[in-house]
Amino acid sequence: MHIFQKIARKIIKISFNLSVFIIEFFSDMQPYKTKVATLRTYKNGTLGKEIANCLDHHQLNLVPKYESHDLKHVLLDYKMTAEGEIRMQAFMLGNGNYSIPSFAILLFGTLLLPDLWKKFYADFQKGRKTIPISRWSIEDYAHRNLNELRVELNTSTRASTSLFNLQHITKIVAFTAIIAGIFGMLFCLPFLFSPNMTDLVGAGFPFVGGAILTIGGLLALTNLAQAEKKQFNSFS
Repeated sequence: MHIFQKIARKIIKISFNLSVFIIEFFSDMQPYKTKVATLRTYKNGTLGKEIANCLDHHQLNLVPKYESHDLKHVLLDYKMTAEGEIRMQAFMLGNGNYSIPSFAILLFGTLLLPDLWKKFYADFQKGRKTIPISRWSIEDYAHRNLNELRVELNTSTRASTSLFNLQHITKIVAFTAIIAGIFGMLFCLPFLFSPNMTDLVGAGFPFVGGAILTIGGLLALTNLAQAEKKQFNSFS
């Protein structure tokens, strides 16, 4: 691993730690500490017990509003490292979790860790083939045996679909809109701080356009995810 790769991973780790610190600073952590204490009482081998063990090992707590995040780390066996975090987000996007944090984290990771693009793509494809788990919660699955849950994930896969169908085309268009919108906003951002009114006006409209493209793409993906979930439930 060369110096740039080490620096990139360090930047990602610091960014995540800072985000968690800010969330915890503005939250009442006592309910989450109590929840972890409860998880410690679960039987060995259960998902709940393994989540508690993982958090204790890394000296962490459940993050408010993101409790299921740690569930997925343990369930999918992605390590709590810079690489493991980005790989898990690639999996979750493939699995249909089209959220702004997931897109932002994966974009951040792909820009800083180009040496892992093949792994990210493989994780994305794996997520596409796995039943949706974005709605899984600690409350619903903590009592279940972890190995049994992993077997279910490996055996219960989504039915394969034709490559060229309407949903696939819509996803491609949505992803394209999101990427174009983000890069357009980033390109215009420096000009928004210019004292020159011409620069402000010239950059302002494209920036708004980029934001509209990004939001439109996210909404399209969200609607698709809901439709796919309903379709899956109808067959389960």
